[in-house]
Amino acid sequence: MTDLVVEPQHKPLTGVVPVPSDKSITHRALLLAAIAEGESVVVCPHMGEDNRSTLAAIRALGARVSEQGAELRITGTGLLGLTAPAEPIDCGNSGTTMRLLAGVLAAQRFRTVLIGDASLSRRPMARIVGPLRQRGARLEGALDPSRPGDVTAPLEIGPLPAPNVLSALAFESPIASAQVKSALLLSGLWADGNTIVREPVVSRDHTERMLDGLGVPIERVGSVVSLDGHAFSGSLPAFSLTVPGDLSAAAFLLAAASLIPGSEIGVRAVGANPTRAGFVDALRLLGGRVELAPERYELGEPIGAARAGFSELHGATLAGELVARSIDEIPILSALAARARGTTIIADASELRVKESDRLACMAEVLRAFGVGVEETRSGLVIEGRPDGPLSAATVDCCGDHRIAMSAAVLALCADGPCRVLGVDAVATSFPRFAGTMRALGASVRAV
Repeated sequence: MTDLVVEPQHKPLTGVVPVPSDKSITHRALLLAAIAEGESVVVCPHMGEDNRSTLAAIRALGARVSEQGAELRITGTGLLGLTAPAEPIDCGNSGTTMRLLAGVLAAQRFRTVLIGDASLSRRPMARIVGPLRQRGARLEGALDPSRPGDVTAPLEIGPLPAPNVLSALAFESPIASAQVKSALLLSGLWADGNTIVREPVVSRDHTERMLDGLGVPIERVGSVVSLDGHAFSGSLPAFSLTVPGDLSAAAFLLAAASLIPGSEIGVRAVGANPTRAGFVDALRLLGGRVELAPERYELGEPIGAARAGFSELHGATLAGELVARSIDEIPILSALAARARGTTIIADASELRVKESDRLACMAEVLRAFGVGVEETRSGLVIEGRPDGPLSAATVDCCGDHRIAMSAAVLALCADGPCRVLGVDAVATSFPRFAGTMRALGASVRAV
């Protein structure tokens, strides 16, 4: 097991660095390349373990993949050419792999079993199983003893019953979830009729942008998205995509710049999708000085540069649509709130209780360890900022969660002595070179 030891930061953090390719976009690019016609080229630098789970899955389903450094050449099978895997597909720790793959496999005439690690095997899957069953798919999961009525992995999917076609679907999702929406839209590529998904607020829209860029008839109006199955040609063209940097990974670096006096950090070629930019808007609401400007587009995705510098932060209320757009960044926003003057209220984030960990409970424990006052609510946190003087040095448990681990490491820069973050191996799922990148910016962070 690997720990991170972080020394107090007494000088500014400076530099312009890359971050790993966007995890969400990479998942979708790999899946779409696997069912496209011909050879697609996907360039994704510093791919993490979650994306490697999706890469292994498409190989198991018959797509041919060659790797040369960051460049992947993927020969797709077309919509009708996927083949039954020889054994269960291991999704590792990746909920996105499991849920999106379920949408693709729901239409196949063969049986597949999806498994995952202990953490993924606790995550709720009824949210995709239910609507996919509504359109005629065959899915079974393990009953969840902690959440009556829910199911978890392993998931057994298919074969699709006769007449071997999925039906039209109009689904009103009780939660804003890009994974649920994407699973249903992907299944809609094989459906006889429309796929309509309505959400409470708009979730990240990478799937819609990519499908639209590949010629799939997609229409978006507010939080409603529809795929016209009758107008779809039945095939996807091969494509080339250089995946932008992951804004969720960049958030940890931009947050570090915001906390350490004199710092100025830039991140190049990062995704600038507005449905993913909630962190930027939330940091501004806290008084942060941050910039994110699109410079070009690839397959419908805006790509640009991000930059942040030290700011005197103040408390704010983060809730509603803003939280939906920054759900993955709530742990690092909590770290920022710990150094903001006044009280920060985070609400409408109950989805964080069923991620890789209970991120609200774990982050509350991290903040308390650093001497920050925090109260848990059902759907969020109330954080009393401690902006004056250093935080208390601590040894903290990251609950095996990569985002908790990196948030704790950033907060440790503000402590009055060396800090240790325990069990950070999960960081490899999204930011394999996190410690090295922090060192390149001037921090003293080492793995032990």
